[in-house]
Amino acid sequence: MTFPERWTRRRTAGRRAAPRRVAGRWVAALMALGVLAPGCAARQDPPAGDDGAVRDAVAARADLVPGLLGGAPVRSAAYRTLDVRYDGPARAGADAELTYSLDGHDPAPATARRSLDLVRRDGRWHVTADRPAPGQPAQLWDQGRVQAVRGARSLVLGVGHPAALLRQVAAHADRAVPAVAAAWPDAAWKGTVVVLVPAGLDAMGALLGAGPGAYRGVAAVTTGRTGGGAADRVVVNPEAYRQLGDFGRTFVLAHETAHVATRAATTGATPLWLSEGLADRIAYAGTGRTAADAAPELGRAVRAGDLPRTLPADGDFGFGGDPAAVARAYEGAWLACELIADRWGGQRLAAFYRAAGRTGAARAFRDVLGTTPEAFTRAWRERLREEFGGPGPGRQDFSSAPSR
Repeated sequence: MTFPERWTRRRTAGRRAAPRRVAGRWVAALMALGVLAPGCAARQDPPAGDDGAVRDAVAARADLVPGLLGGAPVRSAAYRTLDVRYDGPARAGADAELTYSLDGHDPAPATARRSLDLVRRDGRWHVTADRPAPGQPAQLWDQGRVQAVRGARSLVLGVGHPAALLRQVAAHADRAVPAVAAAWPDAAWKGTVVVLVPAGLDAMGALLGAGPGAYRGVAAVTTGRTGGGAADRVVVNPEAYRQLGDFGRTFVLAHETAHVATRAATTGATPLWLSEGLADRIAYAGTGRTAADAAPELGRAVRAGDLPRTLPADGDFGFGGDPAAVARAYEGAWLACELIADRWGGQRLAAFYRAAGRTGAARAFRDVLGTTPEAFTRAWRERLREEFGGPGPGRQDFSSAPSR
């Protein structure tokens, strides 16, 4: 019985003042001893022998994961109980970590923190609720029944959409994966992609731990941690995706798949202009798109005399600001990677990318490209003038050191 319940019963018996003081003294004493935190009720001990039974009931939830994922090929799944709380002899709550991996797709398991409710019936513990832990993103199955569609090189999981849409997403993903593999051959990537299609924009935000509308206008994003070691998921915004044409849908999935492929080589030291620029370069490869086609916002700015002074900073890629400014950042990043590939070749661009993730871009410019950030920026600005016809001086020296 908690203290508030005790107060209520005594107050109905007409004894109000004294019990309040007694309860207050007990609460103050327990808080002073560290037994209670402010605003918390006393933690109840587990019924005899039941702690292990609760953990077993939580662990058994792993058997449901393949069904929750619409029959997707689950290689492994496990619930690990982190903490158990009891509310009397027949109710309990548990904090747990779920890990699961998809066969043929995940180099490492996906992880999620979960909160579970349990009840004891007929001598056994049963899970009655399983939801995201407070402050944690949702899983796709939290939003409804998941349908799985397998492509040749992709797995698409969706909620609330006709199978025809999911098959269409799989077809565009299957088209994107070979283009990425050709540009970025890497044994660390399995050459496949997992795409999640939530019901709508707000559902997309819930999967990514963001508020409603946070990804409005964003066609897709990629989850996962820099440096690899986690399962990547491409999350599609179905509202924005439907507004794209055939080229746009393939481009978006190729761009996001490039992030999946390069994840192991991407670290906190990798500048966003390099990671986003390379992803765009891979997505544009073989499409015949010119700078005028692919960089209209940057072209308008350069022709108007607004030539960028520096390569795009990480903060320039943040959504929620001026869409034209974000577009110019992506376009400038793409042209920077095009410049590296034109001057040194695609293999050297890949080597530069990996080196930048290990030691930072400044050292990678010196060690891989034999130049400096300042010299490269000057050459990049000159490339923008050449592409868009903006005013400026003639061609400048490209590097401050011999290229290797």
